[in-house]
Amino acid sequence: MRRRRTLRARWPAAIAALPLLASALAGCGSSGGGGPVTLNWYNFPDDSGALQQAAERCSHASKGQYQIRYNKLPRTADGQRQQLVRRLAAHDAGVDIMGLDVTWPAEFAEAGWVREWTGALKAQATTDTLKAAVQTATWKDRLYAVPYNSNTQLLWYRDDLVPVPPKSWAEMLAQANALAKAGKPHYVEIQGAQYEGLTVWFNTLVTSAGGSILTPSAQAPSLGPPAVVAAGIMRDTARSAAADPSLSNQMEDENRLAMESGTAAFELNYPFVYPSMKANQPKLFQHFRWAPYPGVTAGRPATVTIGGIDLAVGAYSKHPDLAFQATLCLRNRDNQLTNALKGGLPPSLRSLYQAAELTKSYPFAADVLNALDTASVRPRTPAYQNVSIAIAHTLSPPAGIRPASTVSDLRGQIEDALGSKGLIP
Repeated sequence: MRRRRTLRARWPAAIAALPLLASALAGCGSSGGGGPVTLNWYNFPDDSGALQQAAERCSHASKGQYQIRYNKLPRTADGQRQQLVRRLAAHDAGVDIMGLDVTWPAEFAEAGWVREWTGALKAQATTDTLKAAVQTATWKDRLYAVPYNSNTQLLWYRDDLVPVPPKSWAEMLAQANALAKAGKPHYVEIQGAQYEGLTVWFNTLVTSAGGSILTPSAQAPSLGPPAVVAAGIMRDTARSAAADPSLSNQMEDENRLAMESGTAAFELNYPFVYPSMKANQPKLFQHFRWAPYPGVTAGRPATVTIGGIDLAVGAYSKHPDLAFQATLCLRNRDNQLTNALKGGLPPSLRSLYQAAELTKSYPFAADVLNALDTASVRPRTPAYQNVSIAIAHTLSPPAGIRPASTVSDLRGQIEDALGSKGLIP
């Protein structure tokens, strides 16, 4: 999970129309006038410079065929999706390449907003690419995007407090309780706010317990006993000594800051916390370690929810052939390595996890790869946004969960979400 979901006030109609006007102008600019074609790439706002560098590299490598213009989307996932949906619903020809959260390809494919990858292009897009990452870009057995980067969570802990990392949630909560009784830092930092991170936590626990949120056909909720177990773990965590007082309002960055403040012993989070701890708290960094995400049942490894960005070619692009070529370049080995080293985002190419350039900065590369090889995928359905909102709403706050009845309520909420019935919370 990667970006916050933040509700924004609606802009006046005149202002809301500006993105479409800007895109129309961009579309005109991409038609070319004898020089290189301008390809508009819309992606999340990257402050590291890795995405801009990739755009410049690929523009140069095209030898005058095209120039990639990197357009930054809003910072929140909801804002990014909203802007793309508005443009594509208006058949915006200026959207050539777009970065999609791994939960969006099904929706965009079903709407006819992205082009399918076939033949040699599909072969190039999937070669050496992690299986779970390819699954996120696939809808109805057809590939509609190419994984740009991947992401997963690990267990981060302090070895001055926890000499041996826990292998299960029960073991971790027991260790946190013992630390609390000893008057030592003991919180377990996890995403408990009412947003996508809460859905990711639930999905990881459900799949780790052997279940799934939806049936294989994605036409109905599955849930069942594994979901009750998952809900119970979330409730028990929220009511235990392990719970940060701010649990019900915490997202990834709040977890990072709490761990860096020295009040926590454990953190379930993405690899970006490692360089942050190193830069911000060098003394604590000496004791900052990582381990596989704790399992739900003894002897059964966790299946951690995969995150990341998939790149898709817009259905209304005037230059689809060049857009496909440019997309393959943007996510090639060199650019993924730069994205990992500068942007902190794990690659989707398997071979990079053995590259010395990566392992030097990612000493946890093997653990990340193992987590991605056994990863679970969030429900693949065009109605994912509605399903996720229903999950986050029903499970918030975690301390208020009543496992059996809450899962029963959630089943009804998901049925309505899949059928576009009722009001989405």
